[in-house]
Amino acid sequence: MPQRDEIRFLLNDREVALADVAATRTLLDFLRLDRRLTGTKEGCAEGDCGACTVLVGRLESGALRYEPVNACIRFLASVDGCHVVTVEHLRGEGGALHPVQQAMVAEHGSQCGFCTPGIVMALYALWMKTPEPDEAQIETALQGNLCRCTGYAPIIRAAQSAARYGTPAGDRLVQERDRVSARLAALRDGARVVTGPEGDRAILPADLDDFAEVYADTPEATIVAGATDVGLWVTKFLRPIGPAIFTGHLDGLRRIEVNDSDIRIGAGVSYSDFAPVIDAHFPCLADYWSRIAGWQVRNMGTIGGNIANGSPIGDTPPALIALGAGVTLRHRGVRRTLPLEAFFVDYGKQDRAPGEFVEEIRIPRIAPGQIVAAYKVSKRRDEDISSVAAGFSVTLQEGRIAACRLAYGGMAATPKRASRAEAALTGQPWGEAAIRAAMATLSDDFTPLTDMRASSAYRMRAAQNLLLRFYLEHEHGAAMRLSA
Repeated sequence: MPQRDEIRFLLNDREVALADVAATRTLLDFLRLDRRLTGTKEGCAEGDCGACTVLVGRLESGALRYEPVNACIRFLASVDGCHVVTVEHLRGEGGALHPVQQAMVAEHGSQCGFCTPGIVMALYALWMKTPEPDEAQIETALQGNLCRCTGYAPIIRAAQSAARYGTPAGDRLVQERDRVSARLAALRDGARVVTGPEGDRAILPADLDDFAEVYADTPEATIVAGATDVGLWVTKFLRPIGPAIFTGHLDGLRRIEVNDSDIRIGAGVSYSDFAPVIDAHFPCLADYWSRIAGWQVRNMGTIGGNIANGSPIGDTPPALIALGAGVTLRHRGVRRTLPLEAFFVDYGKQDRAPGEFVEEIRIPRIAPGQIVAAYKVSKRRDEDISSVAAGFSVTLQEGRIAACRLAYGGMAATPKRASRAEAALTGQPWGEAAIRAAMATLSDDFTPLTDMRASSAYRMRAAQNLLLRFYLEHEHGAAMRLSA
């Protein structure tokens, strides 16, 4: 197995090779402190405010794809083989302002200016993808960017008007795409990367099989996929994570396979990667999916990472448990599959042996007669952690509930099914009386805690009301959803 001790990537228009890159070194610190690219700001250091937004491009099946990400929680080692684009790289024809920048000036989209570079980079990514977006697309693109003084109205106007000042066809990332793709392809040497000092070592396996061997040999290592959780361990809690095994570059963990009976995805599939599958095969979950974090975090965060982290307030487990998902765990070449709800054993504890990792998630397709929905209650509508999350699935046959799965997050030490409520519903006529009887049994299924996000009483009331909402939305359709 070939091995090298340096990471190699493109930074704007230059190739960078760095040896001895610590696992905990963030991309933001490298940009600001080492390269003095200070347009990328540090606001929150937790992927929440978007002031540090940059674009990261990587080759996927031979095509170059750029996404906005948070540099504050993106580790430097993870950009091996990528193209990192900062706000300093933007320019218009003849050295003028870039069309997105010019639109921000024309619409007075900036006041103090601290958040402006990050907003420009998010809107730049949107402009490249959708030059003339509607307001909903703009709001989605700005979910991960906070502005405390300008207000969003002029920023939205800037996004709507950017195409007046230029089109993506004239942008340097488009004009140089073939050349950048060739440079990135040349950086791919199939080698394992091992870099950084002892105790803070970063390891990038050559491929999925190499990852299985490396992790089996180093079970104490921290697996870093999207770093949307691990990044905060470093920036907020100053926790050591070395040795750290980075997996975001492994194509074998990013596959999506759509079958007649189920959909199988690698654990490294990001929320953004999976969004088209949600729209096509689980449209009932589309609104829920768009409320997971902000655009930058959805581009980085992975479904497998959200599961493997085992948080009781993770966004994906309730919906996936309701759908009957299973996970495949791997240790070297040995695999085992178990229901997703069985993976969560206790707070911070999962059914995962040393050196074993989540490789695949299997999600059954929605069957005829099956009603599915997912809900999230949080203090902010966008880019916030759940106080309560719920996933519901009910299968109806001749007006009766033949089967049901009710899963909650934020109600116990793990994501958990409401077994007593399910028993109360199964076999009953589909109607409000059965739903209210099941609502009453939720207090037998859960004893939620009180914390900074919600009181125990609030969580219980919310959990009950979400079940009632599920029934009412199905009975009254879109009219109720639009008024909610």
